[in-house]
Amino acid sequence: MKLTDLTPAAGSRKNKKRVGRGCGSGHGKTSCKGHKGQKARSGGHTRPGFEGGQMPLQRRLPKRGFTNIFQKEYVIVNLGTIDKLAEATVTPDVLLQEGIINNIKDGVKILGEGDITKPVNVKAHAFSASAKEKILKAQGSVEVI
Repeated sequence: MKLTDLTPAAGSRKNKKRVGRGCGSGHGKTSCKGHKGQKARSGGHTRPGFEGGQMPLQRRLPKRGFTNIFQKEYVIVNLGTIDKLAEATVTPDVLLQEGIINNIKDGVKILGEGDITKPVNVKAHAFSASAKEKILKAQGSVEVI
């Protein structure tokens, strides 16, 4: 068998529906849209979430709490990740270049997950208490930007 001999399985390829090409095509006159009504009109479709006048789901569900629009969203980095880096000074820009974080958002926060074995100068926007303690224990330094 050759590649040129291959054909699709019977029934796996469907012909495109060519509407409005005369009554003999089977898709003429109303072009498969039936008679009148909203869906027969041009642009006559409902918006996403519309339930025919019934109260939509997003309005039926209870609303709770509130979202603080001033909340800072930190990118978190663990100490175990910083320990794998070769740099002596770790800043948000270094983390971006190394591909550890994708963007800085509102700042970088260092968390104390993992261990640090070498002295490292870490500059970040926030530190957890355990991270600060571990960095200082390894003769490193902590600087809040």
